This record gives sequence, structure tokens and C-alpha cells, in this order.
Amino acid sequence: MQFRALGNSELKISVIGLGTWAIGGGNWKFGWGDQDESEAIETIVKSVEVGVNWIDTAAIYGLGRSEQMVGKALRLIPADSRPIIATKCGRTNIGRGDIGKCLLRDSIIAECEASLQRLNIDCIDLYQMHWPEPDDQIEEGWHTLVDLKAQGKVQHIGVSNHSVAQMQRLQAIHPITSLQPAYSMIARNIEPELLPFCGHENIGVLCYSPMGKGLLTGTFTAERVAALPAKDHRTRDPRFQSPQLEVNLAFVKELAAVSEGLGWTLPELSIAWVLRQPEVTAAIVGARRPDQIVQTAAAGTRGMAADSIMAVESALQRRDEALAALGHIEQPKV
Repeated sequence: MQFRALGNSELKISVIGLGTWAIGGGNWKFGWGDQDESEAIETIVKSVEVGVNWIDTAAIYGLGRSEQMVGKALRLIPADSRPIIATKCGRTNIGRGDIGKCLLRDSIIAECEASLQRLNIDCIDLYQMHWPEPDDQIEEGWHTLVDLKAQGKVQHIGVSNHSVAQMQRLQAIHPITSLQPAYSMIARNIEPELLPFCGHENIGVLCYSPMGKGLLTGTFTAERVAALPAKDHRTRDPRFQSPQLEVNLAFVKELAAVSEGLGWTLPELSIAWVLRQPEVTAAIVGARRPDQIVQTAAAGTRGMAADSIMAVESALQRRDEALAALGHIEQPKV
């Protein structure tokens, strides 16, 4: 496993982090379907055993369920192997299946205390504002995170899904340790501005959904997509729907030829492609079963050569041309 420095912090993190969005289950707006709790806890424990030294979660994942399972797993991990814990605030459960957006001071303080209790820890290693919404509250939210850091409730503070302009506003208050954006072969919005800005400002970049929510694993077919349960939010993602789905599945077939030539799996290729960027610190890899994190952790040992990068770029160009032929298709946020 490779390790890299996280932004302006003293943390050295594995280039693969375990993402716990999916293990939150399906009983909320952005769920991934039902999740077996014991299997989720085993997955978290196994991630540490295979060299992953940090776990990413959020208060809103499963409406607190993801953090609870991380907390239960931590009790099973020896103290000297305890992973770094990153979680997030700013998204709240307001009932009836709706998600609130709030970065006001009192709300964040309450969220922090609730996260500490669910995780069963005294200090959050990396606390992040989940989304910059409402935009006019981001300064108040950031001032609150700065105060929580001064109080010892959190060690480092970062942001997720923020723009360059929004990060510049926050940088004037306190340095940002990290940014967490979506980044994969099929979600490349961060390349033109965000990556260069983070590199210049020494802000760590923790990329989520590097496998395109599973599309880039080679395990999806039109039949599997059609069989996804209603609780799985991917049923509402345009990349999993016609006509984009057909284009994406054809693209994955091209990627399979590249990965086979390297002797890698498709997940390894997808993650290594994300990690090729010098500004990227790590990729957040979701897993719902122990065998999944064992397979994807291997990507933490991979490095892409120039010819492999060019092969992927050629396939990406053909994908872009195929999408363009369908007319303008707006890139989803995540």
C-alpha cells in the first residue's frame, strides 16, 4: 500500500480509503439498497487488515447508521491499529425522507457531538463540510469548524464538493486541509480548475466514487441495472439509464481490454487512473463485503505507465463523442 501526505496536515494516509456511503443501507434518499450490518462491520475491520489506514463516513449516510457501524467496528480493531476517521456535517435528517441543508453554528455543534457519540471516539481526525449549501452559510460553518478544532473536538478540517471560489472564501478564514470531490473516468469536472488550485494551495484531494458508483467495475449489465431495487439511488442516476447506460457499458468493454493487457482488474485500473494525478492524495473506495475491499485495496500498489494512460484517454474520447452525438447531457453532481 502506498501512503501520501494529506495537504497541510501531518497525516500520512493510504492512497485507498474505505468509503462507507453504501453501508448506510437503503432507508434514506441516497441509499444503495439493504445492507447486512455484520457484513458491513466485517468489511471495516478487513479494510484495516489489508493496509487501509483511514475510513470516510458522514452523519447523513443511512441517517447515522454508517457512523454507528464504524463505531462498532472500531471496538474490534486493536488500539495500535486504529484507523484515521473522517466524517462530515451540514446534511441533516429532517424527517419524512427529506434531507436538510444547514451550516449554522448550533446545527454543526449538535452534529459534531452526535457523530462523536455514534463513532464512540473523543476526537474526529478530519471533519468536513459535506456540501456548500446554503452558500451564504459556508463562512459561519467554517468558523464553527475552526472553533471545534480549537476545542479539541476535531483535529483537522476540510470541505467536500466545494468550488474554487468557495474555497478561496474559506481560506481567508483558516487553511483548508482537504477537499473531497467526485472524480472518476466518467466524472472529470475537477480537472480544469479544482486540481490545480488544490495543488497550488497544498490542499489534499480525497476523491470519492472513483469507480463511478460501480459502473467502472465491469460487473454491470443492462439486466443488472434493471434489477436494482428501488431503494438504490442509482436507479435515478442518468449514467445508469438509457441512452447514457449503453454508451457507458461500451466504454467499460474498451477498458476491460486495457486492464486485461496489464493483468489488472477493472477496479484496479479505474482507481489507478484516479491516483495518477499528482494533486490527488487518495481514492475513497466503497465496499459492502470484506472480499470487495480485499480486491480493491490492491489498487493501492498500482501505478499507470504513459501508454496505459493514453489507451484510456483514447477510449474516453470515443465515449465523449458518443455522448455528444446524443446531444448535450449535463454531468451529474456526483
